[in-house]
Amino acid sequence: MSRFQEIYKAEVKPEMIKKFGYKNVNMVPKIDKIVVNCVTKDAVTNSKVVEGIMEDLASITGQKPVVSRAKKSIATFKVREGMALGAFVTLRGEKMYEFLDRLITVSLPRVRDFRGVSAKAFDGRGNYTLGIKEQIIFPEINYDKIDKIRGLGISIITTAKNNEEGRELLSLFGMPFRK
Repeated sequence: MSRFQEIYKAEVKPEMIKKFGYKNVNMVPKIDKIVVNCVTKDAVTNSKVVEGIMEDLASITGQKPVVSRAKKSIATFKVREGMALGAFVTLRGEKMYEFLDRLITVSLPRVRDFRGVSAKAFDGRGNYTLGIKEQIIFPEINYDKIDKIRGLGISIITTAKNNEEGRELLSLFGMPFRK
């Protein structure tokens, strides 16, 4: 069991029950999955870009990524239906908690001029989405082997009913929200 799973059972659940007054332990929100994705317009002109994205995502998450393909053709962007545009990884269970631990304790503090993440990036249902401008904040990425600096989208999907519950859940895990 990872450190974050132990934190969830020992600290987060009792704190959430106390704050929101849940009548049942199973009502306490939990993190369901984390989706890490990277899509770039460079993939339209160069198909090798997707392979680089897949290597980066595999080293960051420890799991094999899935290729993101265009759903429909858009002539103005020179995109055809079925064209590979990027990749994504869905993390659950042990790997999800491990990734969240590394994101909060190691990677986010490595961001230049970091003052915390925005507390407004919730979707109304307790899910949080975070945009990262550079994949090199992760220590697993070898700086010499990357071809171009790319951004990542990280979505943390929870079972929370609203933003307040989701924000409390993530802050109890140690997410550094801006004051």
